[in-house]
Amino acid sequence: MRNLTREEIFALSDRYLMRTYGRAPVAPVRGAGARLWDADGKEYLDFAAGVAVCSVGHCHPRVVEAIRQQAARLIHCSNLYYIEQQARLAALLAEHSGLGRVFFCNSGAEAVEGAIKLARKWAKIHKGRGSYEIITAFNSFHGRTLACITATGQLKYQKGFEPLPQGFGYVPFNDLAALEDAVNEHTCAVMLEPVQGEGGVNVADGDYLRGVRELCDRAGLLLIFDEVQCGLGRTGHLFAHEHYGVKPDIMTLAKALGGGFPIGALLAREEVAQAFGPGDHASTFGGSPLACAAGLAAVETILEENLPANAARVGAYLLERLRELASRYAFVKEVRGLGLMVGIELTQPGDPFVERCRDKGLLVNCVSGNVLRLVPPLTITRQEVDEAVNVLERVFEEEASKEGEGQP
Repeated sequence: MRNLTREEIFALSDRYLMRTYGRAPVAPVRGAGARLWDADGKEYLDFAAGVAVCSVGHCHPRVVEAIRQQAARLIHCSNLYYIEQQARLAALLAEHSGLGRVFFCNSGAEAVEGAIKLARKWAKIHKGRGSYEIITAFNSFHGRTLACITATGQLKYQKGFEPLPQGFGYVPFNDLAALEDAVNEHTCAVMLEPVQGEGGVNVADGDYLRGVRELCDRAGLLLIFDEVQCGLGRTGHLFAHEHYGVKPDIMTLAKALGGGFPIGALLAREEVAQAFGPGDHASTFGGSPLACAAGLAAVETILEENLPANAARVGAYLLERLRELASRYAFVKEVRGLGLMVGIELTQPGDPFVERCRDKGLLVNCVSGNVLRLVPPLTITRQEVDEAVNVLERVFEEEASKEGEGQP
């Protein structure tokens, strides 16, 4: 079978795929480290990394070999039986998170769905049938299922899918007083991203998260951290909440967990996890031998190569370079982030900047309409950061010249 050209891939996709994505005119066919090559051979420096999925880079040899070996032995096995790779990955995650139990699924949305169900089941046992509401933050993002878009504090993801499930409330991020006022007799949990990704790379204040933990303890609520995007080394610690010295009762993981292979996980404290019994929750494909083999390889690589430390070190360098660059252009409002999760907030729409970067061989994406998000592989180097910033500088200079803009 011959390989399709880029234009043939575009045409076939446009003819048969549902139009649920605004696709850029790129058709990647090969990846290695922080590099992608499209069907026509064009090379890209990937600072999107599959939206923070390719944590150890594209096609890391250890992940590839784990998948190859496991695919030749056993691809799928029902969760009606014990699965070695699943048990080993669960033990590894429990050991490093301090959360005693793990449930495996296929995506971040599924992990959040599981968290919602677990929190409500726990609350029915410990607080009564009237306890079911989960409070989340405005500008949060928790997934695309019906319950997850309802949990998401952004109307644009909910529009057109009404009526939405009941039982969710929303408060401003980093506003502890607003959260205290929102807690009521129906509240059972608070769910937050320590760093909001889709919402614009908004970093939680330390005092805020510590205050949320104290509030939950005082009110008898569960604290859920959605670390689907910010977890597993992305921010410079293995888990983002470690920056704050705050431990959740429930945590969700996905994206980076499989090194590019789809897998998600729901983690919980032992006492909370006990609310689930046989038949309360399940996933046909969740925690398959193949997915867990990939997950083991990815997480062991993150730990053994100390990639959180690289994210902290190179991420600080990236922020330094970007802030120096931003100081020269009035259309850059702020550069913010934690580790290798960085946002460049602009005073104008970000999509044209994304397109110009792509034309010059750099892949980034735009969130919240005007924030350029940079989430490169955790293996990224200072030299690759310099390469990316040089592209951004050329793009910014073109924009400044186009607008006749000089020094701010």
